Amino acid sequence: MAGRINDDDVKAVRDAVPIDAVVSEYLQLRNAGGGNLKGLCPFHDEKSPSFQVSPSKGLFHCFGCQEGGDTIAFVQKIDHLTFAEVVERLAAKAGITLRYEEGGYNPSHQRGERIRLVEAHKAAAQFYVEQLDGPEAEIGRKFLAERGFDQAAAAHFGVGYSPAGWDHLTRYLRGKGFSDKELIASGISQDGRRGPIDRFRGRLMWPISDTAGDIVGFGARKLRDDDNGPKYLNTPETAIYKKSQVLYGIDLAKKDIAKASRAVVVEGYTDVMACHLAGITTAIATCGTAFGGDHIKILRRLLMDNGSARVIFTFDGDAAGQKAALRAFEDDQKFAAETYIAIAPDNMDPCDLRLAKGDEAVRDLVEPRTPLFEFALRQIVGRYDLETPAGRAAALDEAAPVVAKIKTGSVQREVAVQLAGFVGILDQEYVVHRVNQLAQWARSRGGDQRGPTRPSSRAGSQHQQPQPPAGPSGPSGPALNLRSPAHRTERELLKLALQKPALVSPAFDAYGVDEFTAPPYAAVRQCIAEAGGAELGVPETREYLVQVLDATPNETVRKLVTELAVEVFHGKSIDEAYAGEHLVKVRLRAVDRRIDDVQGSLARLGSNVAPDHLAAAQNEVWVLQQYAQSLRNSGADAL
Repeated sequence: MAGRINDDDVKAVRDAVPIDAVVSEYLQLRNAGGGNLKGLCPFHDEKSPSFQVSPSKGLFHCFGCQEGGDTIAFVQKIDHLTFAEVVERLAAKAGITLRYEEGGYNPSHQRGERIRLVEAHKAAAQFYVEQLDGPEAEIGRKFLAERGFDQAAAAHFGVGYSPAGWDHLTRYLRGKGFSDKELIASGISQDGRRGPIDRFRGRLMWPISDTAGDIVGFGARKLRDDDNGPKYLNTPETAIYKKSQVLYGIDLAKKDIAKASRAVVVEGYTDVMACHLAGITTAIATCGTAFGGDHIKILRRLLMDNGSARVIFTFDGDAAGQKAALRAFEDDQKFAAETYIAIAPDNMDPCDLRLAKGDEAVRDLVEPRTPLFEFALRQIVGRYDLETPAGRAAALDEAAPVVAKIKTGSVQREVAVQLAGFVGILDQEYVVHRVNQLAQWARSRGGDQRGPTRPSSRAGSQHQQPQPPAGPSGPSGPALNLRSPAHRTERELLKLALQKPALVSPAFDAYGVDEFTAPPYAAVRQCIAEAGGAELGVPETREYLVQVLDATPNETVRKLVTELAVEVFHGKSIDEAYAGEHLVKVRLRAVDRRIDDVQGSLARLGSNVAPDHLAAAQNEVWVLQQYAQSLRNSGADAL
């Protein structure tokens, strides 16, 4: 059996592969001050970045979900690999030859399932590419040529061809040392009467890669009339391929998406190719499924959800495309980015548009045109007869809850005014009031936006509405104790964030809600995050506090925000040193609490703790202790 990897080689791998380079393959990182970088955490859903990377220390830590460690730990967690698998992957990237102790090295035994499946896909992709040059693949080359793709385009995207025989690829991969079990598990092969056979036969093949660039699946396009399968056939769900978690072209587009703060979502493989060849190198597509929440998480980590970020959908203008656009809008509020929809003339997709009118037409198509919310609302309103009061009332009943989902108060009001125009209700304030009422109702009822029902015949005429019940009394948990040093520090930091955001920004926006031990203060921190973070208040404007107040879930939290926004500070000099002191105190207490939690958990488990769990916990404690010491020694410079 293969032995463990030599310790010196593990250290060499850690030293050779910069942690920021590895993390940047999965999310966009920006300067967080003090030599650190920040981004949206890939391990939990968050709206403001609490995930930090220290290139100088080779460490990462998220102060929202408490995940942390070194480069190896990061890849272990994000790709669900064993320690040895990660070291082998990183060693291959760095060109380091690993030595193994306690015996020889047998790759087929040593390497874990994921690496074996990825290697099988890589070998299959190369096989398909080689087959595209053969005489049988003439039909595939013709298909590509008719859509404007030459040999160089096919090579750039790794397009290949699967032979029509039963088991050409299966036999080829067996010869490369892959077992039948691995080929079935990969989805490349499937069970036949006499053993495994090729899943894809006689089709044009597109390799599908994950964010890190590993090939995890394939998309196969039917070419012949006697093929009774679906037009497009994708890899089935496997240990490494989850269609709801992959985006075709993301490996090619991710750097430009992060650089331009812009992503273009198209519908198919050829559309991605057409866009990239036309110069739209931020184009990506889903793989046989609707654009959903997991896809949004991938894009958000690359876009960083800054105010200038744009996501443009290019759905077809037909009924199916309209349905897809409405489905995308349901998740729209998970983006902080602006979302738009672009529909080509004559309902052509980007591939057809490029073929008919050239690259410039494709580039012009994806320039932001119609906001997705406007398109969605017009689609809803368009189903009703707006010439009658009943029709206008029914349209408002369906569209108003959609607008109420918009979390930013000023934007919600502006869209509500536009909705009044779409529906044809002259009393704009009535519609604004209706939307605001539904939004307040939803917050008080935990997200149910159906709200109180009004008599539909009164649409546009009166403001008398049943009022929603009062919200909860406030955040649950222990009451504030201003004798507590922790509560006093947290309160002072929130006052700084509300009154003097320039002194604590951008560091404050990387703080997780759970770094505030008092539940009421955690609620205020959440409101600041939902409003766009303390950075929104630089330079200081009244609009910043308005947006924070709009984000409050109930009157109790709203009053606390107002109180903190006007309360005087305890310090004599309210400057950067004062702000840094409170930022450090809050962060240091959070770090110390996590250390205590982990050590307490180990103490309770005693000798029952699993070796892997023990090693991971000890590594986390070490990382946190190093960070805590850095905070004590360097103060705010260590944030």
